[in-house]
Amino acid sequence: MPEEQESAAVSKPLEELLALLELDQVDADIFRALHPLKRRHRLYGGQIMAQAMRAAAITVNGPAGEKATNAGPQRLPHSMHGYFLRPGDPKVPAIIRVERTRDGRSFSTRRVVVTQRGEAIFNMDASFHLLESGLSHQDDMPDLTPPPEEKIPALLFEAPFVTWRHEFRRLQSNVPQPPEQFVWFKPTGPVPADPVLHACLLLYESDNTLLGTARLPHRGKFDRETMQVASLDHAMWFHQAIQVDQWLLYAIDTPSTGQARGLTRGRIFTEGGVMIASTIQEGLIRVRESTTS
Repeated sequence: MPEEQESAAVSKPLEELLALLELDQVDADIFRALHPLKRRHRLYGGQIMAQAMRAAAITVNGPAGEKATNAGPQRLPHSMHGYFLRPGDPKVPAIIRVERTRDGRSFSTRRVVVTQRGEAIFNMDASFHLLESGLSHQDDMPDLTPPPEEKIPALLFEAPFVTWRHEFRRLQSNVPQPPEQFVWFKPTGPVPADPVLHACLLLYESDNTLLGTARLPHRGKFDRETMQVASLDHAMWFHQAIQVDQWLLYAIDTPSTGQARGLTRGRIFTEGGVMIASTIQEGLIRVRESTTS
């Protein structure tokens, strides 16, 4: 039987998340990852993605920026493509294995497999790039502003990130909604000044609210308790060097839902209007027949 993960005392959810991203490096390209102490059901996909990205980045840049492969400045994540293969068990540490696919003059590519009990639960390809100047354009940011913090309920700060849905009262109604939503988020505490860590944290939070957007146009047509929902894959592109310690706007839409799957897209903007990342995710949205008469 796999050994259950040991406990570690932390005072706040963000501090716990930062501790979970300090992986145990058991060999040059093999890492051991732990999980939140209070997690009881399957693991949150954003956590597994962030830990996998952190492991890949260590093989590119070394821990906390110490060079492992490349001389010169850090190579930062610019894209990732991952598949969720099995539900993760929060009681069992995950083993992360990294394959050094390629190291070029400006790009590094890594393939990552995360396993529990000898079976893969997640795999990912990630690419890293030296910062370069070049042609530039972006989408316009929606004309929205962050919420006044004094109006945010204290309960929302009891997580690594505080999130605030624009027009959240309308979104609570059980009637069909437009196929989009806008979510402000930021960390609930200080974050160390490590650009790779900031990218991992953004990847962590990018899994939040995406798949739920695909259900909005179908409100009132299903019973959430009888629905099977799970992320299937996730892709993300980092357009700029990331700083998550500020209000960020997640603009999400859903262009298609069908065949028991929902497709969602996201754009992430700083409060000042800079588009820093894009996401695409497809997830299982299976409506089961109710067993009650």
